[in-house]
Amino acid sequence: MKKIEAIIKPFKLEEVKDALHDVGVEGMTVSEVKGFGRQKGHTEIYRGSEYTVDFLPKIKIELVLADSKAPEAVAAIIKAAKTGKIGDGKIFISNVEEAVRIRTEEKGEHAV
Repeated sequence: MKKIEAIIKPFKLEEVKDALHDVGVEGMTVSEVKGFGRQKGHTEIYRGSEYTVDFLPKIKIELVLADSKAPEAVAAIIKAAKTGKIGDGKIFISNVEEAVRIRTEEKGEHAV
C-alpha cells in the first residue's frame, strides 16, 4: 500500500477531491495547514504598515490506497491542482506496512 500526502492551494481542494473520486478513491483526510517552500511567503500592507507573511495557508490531503491505484491518484492530483504558478504544492508518496480498520479489524488493503 502507498500513502499519498499532497500539499495544495486551498482553492483547488474541490477540484482535487472530484478528480480523485473520478479515479475511484473512496476516502481521504483533509487538514488546513500553513507552510512555505521556495516562495518564502510574501509581504502585505495592513493599515499602512508592511509586514511579511511567512507561512501561507495550504491544504494537506492524505490518502492510503493499493499500490496499483497510486500512479493514477497522483496523476489526478497533479492535473487538478496544477496552476503553473509558484506555490502549487508537493506530493509525497511513502510505503505503508499495514492498515487496520478498527471497527471490523480488517487488515491490509481491505482496511482501506
